[in-house]
Amino acid sequence: MSGTTIIGTLIRADAAILEKVALASIKSGALPEDVTLPALLITSTSLTERQSLVRGETTPQSERVSVKVRAASYADQKLMMKLVVDCCAGKTGTIADFDNVSILTAGRGPDMRGPANTFDQTQDFRVHYHA
Repeated sequence: MSGTTIIGTLIRADAAILEKVALASIKSGALPEDVTLPALLITSTSLTERQSLVRGETTPQSERVSVKVRAASYADQKLMMKLVVDCCAGKTGTIADFDNVSILTAGRGPDMRGPANTFDQTQDFRVHYHA
């Protein structure tokens, strides 16, 4: 369990996102080819762990998490990107049983054409937490 769990928990609990995206279309790992649009894919890009010499002590972690939006139109893509950022950016506290969470935006990828001429774009987040 990790930064993808933290971001996924926030997204799956956000009313504005769930008005537009079916819960079954929010995935980690890979999107199926027949996914209902719009869809969100949550993946881990990188993870940095600080090492502790004290056994049993929680260790601070910093994970870069990407959320890919796949939509049927460019307008839907842009709307979903805004909803994802509004949902996750700047959140702090205990989320999904992880303590000392803080989430910052960490860059946005280019507009791309996806499978079956979908409109795709990714938003990265830097997720800090104690594990």
